[in-house]
Formats: sequence, structure tokens, C-alpha cells
Amino acid sequence: MSDSQQRRPVVGMLEAFAKRGPISFHVPGHKNGDITGLPAGIRSILSWDVTELPGLDDLHAPEEAILEAQQLLADWSGAARSFFLVNGSTTGNLAMILSVCRPGDRILVQRNAHKSVFNGLSLAGAKPVYLSPEWDECSLAAGHVPAEIVREAVSLYPEAKGVILTNPTYYGVVSTELPEISAICRQAGIPLLVDEAHGAHFGAGDAFPVSSLRQGADIVVQSAHKTLPAMTMGSYLHIAEGSRVSHETVARQLGILQSSSPSYPLMASLDDARHFIATYQPADQESFLARRAQFIRALASIRSLNVVETGDPLKLLVRSEGLTGTALQEAFVEKGVHPELADPYQVLLMLPLLKKGHEDNLDEAVRRIREAMGTMGESAKPAPPAPSGHAPDIMEAELPPAEDPGIPAEWIQWTEAEGRISASSLIPYPPGIPLVLPGERITGETVSRIGILLGAGVPFQGRHRLKEGLIPVLLQSSEAYII
Repeated sequence: MSDSQQRRPVVGMLEAFAKRGPISFHVPGHKNGDITGLPAGIRSILSWDVTELPGLDDLHAPEEAILEAQQLLADWSGAARSFFLVNGSTTGNLAMILSVCRPGDRILVQRNAHKSVFNGLSLAGAKPVYLSPEWDECSLAAGHVPAEIVREAVSLYPEAKGVILTNPTYYGVVSTELPEISAICRQAGIPLLVDEAHGAHFGAGDAFPVSSLRQGADIVVQSAHKTLPAMTMGSYLHIAEGSRVSHETVARQLGILQSSSPSYPLMASLDDARHFIATYQPADQESFLARRAQFIRALASIRSLNVVETGDPLKLLVRSEGLTGTALQEAFVEKGVHPELADPYQVLLMLPLLKKGHEDNLDEAVRRIREAMGTMGESAKPAPPAPSGHAPDIMEAELPPAEDPGIPAEWIQWTEAEGRISASSLIPYPPGIPLVLPGERITGETVSRIGILLGAGVPFQGRHRLKEGLIPVLLQSSEAYII
């Protein structure tokens, strides 16, 4: 680690500015926090919530502290260029897709990508080819696309403008084939784009996975707010050395997509998060791993609880035989313990990336979870069976993944939807991975999964009327109701 990584340019700039006691005749309207009804805990940060004043640099044309902070981020991550994202990883995913796609272009995309990826394809007017992931028995969720499927898809669609993958999965499952996949893409001259939203901490030490950027990806998006101590909506975008994606095009797309009034407190938190990870020492990792092991042992000692580890040390899956994840989540929340998500099989816990000497509340969490499990009744629903079907390895979408209200469609019972073409997305949230996309033919396995998820109480996003048992499909009969 270089001495420069000890610096926090944006934090220092804003701290110095606030100390000067500036008088505001500019936006924002709270005037350094003088005009607000917010509680004192929030009001205290408003003196940093400023705008592009002289000496405070500009995210969209950085020349001073913001430029230095982004260069420090690139140096630490091994990127040729890195960007602060103030609209979340969603903006990064949109920007990287729009930087390689034009209307009508083919692009190869992992089928269990985040909804923001499919929104990016829709905005670009691209024609996606879906690559099906393997089922991961560890996490009981969709995993990664094998290298052989990528190789076959690249051979079938040599005109593709990019390959879009997700690594790690929401559950912390890490691809072991990225170097091979990146070599396939490099040989074909196709850029590899990776949504690494849950991997901003990768590379913190040898116990953590290696970033996709250091495994040959051309461009990588990370959510600093998910696993690093950044504010919500704070993310990073990295472009690799020798990337086949134009730096200038990405910067231009970010200038279009990001707010023209970016949050300075958010940028300061991104600067601080980079400093946090760049100064993470072997002693910090050793302390974290010891505390993590102690926490796992304590959870596993609770009657009926089973703890499952994935490839990311920050992710733990907790299951209880005979109980759905939703039932576990409800019991935990009742005691003030809030998991990241619940699915039909388990809850997902995201651990804090502790440094040596950090205080934590893991012992209190164990005590409350023990209490929660002691109050579980006999009425909880059992966890459903895992899906048995498998989608085609490589599949062209029958329509672009855009929800067009003008397309003739009808509402039908979801139980009768097998064989029909969906007119909408159905997105269990979290994790935000579409179960069905617009233009995709609904299979019997999909119908089964809808029933399983509804039975487990999982909420859905997208255009649907599932409370009435209805979903929209493309019109098949002139007598059908038009949406």
C-alpha cells in the first residue's frame, strides 16, 4: 500500500470548507443546515452538502480533489480509470451497456442478472441472448454461467458486442471460471462486462475472492455501499488496462445518466470507503476471521439452525429444517435482527467487514436469534423443494426486455400461463433477479416457481396483479382484454 492511499482528498476538502464557516447564497436551499426541520443527527452533515463552488471540484469535470480521489481508487483496484457513482450500481450497469451497445446489437447476458442490466438492454435497444447459469446446490439459487456455454455462445453469435456476467451472486457464490471466460472473450474481441455489485471488498486480503477486474474483465461495477462503509447509492465503476471499452464513451454516458447535482457527502463517503479498504491490513483480516468463526459457532449451537458458508466471507446463509426463510426472517425481525433477504429456503446475513479493534454487536445478535428460535411455533410453512427444471443453455429473447404498454396483451391466471409469452417482468425482490422477462416464453418450471415464491410470502416487483392471481401475457386472441 502506497502512502498516498492514506489520503482522503474529498473528505479533507469538505472538512476544510465547513471549518471556514461559509455563508450560503447558493443551492441547496437548506443553507448549510441552517434551514431544516431534520433532527440534529442528520442536520450535522448538511454543512458538507454543498454544490460545485470554487475549490470544491466537479464530479463531471474533475480537476482537483475528486480527480485525485478517483485516481487513488484506480490505483488501489488496479484499473486504468475509476469513477465515483452517486446513483448506485444501477447507473454503472446502464453506462457500461450503453457504452458497447447500439439499437439492434446482439449482446450475451447471464440470465440471472440484476434487473438494472435488463433495463440497460432495454434503453440500448439491444437484442439479448440469455445464457443460463447452473443451479448452485450450496446456496439453493441460480449460480454462474459455465465457460463452455460462453464459448458456445460466442461461436454462435460472433457479432455480439459484449458478454455481461454477474460475480459474485447475491448469495456470495463466486465464479471459478472468470479467467477462462475472459480469455474466450479476449480471443473473440468481445468485451467482458461484470456486475460485481456485491464484491467491492474483493481483494481486501487473501481470505477474500479476487476482483473480476484482476481476472480479465474489461469493465466492472461495484456497490461500495453494500460491503464497504459508503452511504447508500455510493458505487464504483472500473475500466481495466487495455480494455476494449472506450474510457471517453463511458465518461460521456455517466455524464448523461448521473445527476448534474451529485451529493458531496456521498462522494466523501466513497472516498472514505476506498481509504478503508486500501488500508485493510493482515491483522484486520485475522481479527475479522476470528470474530466471524466465533459468530458462526454461536449460531450453529442454536437448536435447529444450520449455517451455510459461500465463497464470500461476508455472506452467511441460515436455514432451519421445516421452516421457510420468510418464517425465519419474521421471527428474527420481531427481535430486532434484520437479515439482508429471505427466500423460500433461508435468510441471508451480510457481516460487517470489521477491522481490528472495531466493536460489534454479533453477540447481541446471537442472543436475540436464540430468543427468536425459542418462540417459533408449529404453524410455520415448510421449505419447498428446489426447482427441478432447467432452461436452455443459450436462448434468444422472443422480444426485447422492454415493457411496452402499447403491445397488445391480456391478463390471465398465472397458473394457466405455461407456453404464453410474458408482457412484463416478474421480479422477486430482493434479490432483484427477474423470474420472467418481457418477451420470454413462460415455462412450466416458471409457473411452479411463481407458486413456490408466493407461498413463501416473497414480494414481487414488476407489472402484475398477483393478489388477484393475474399476470400479463402477449395477446393471443382477438377476443382477449387489451391492457
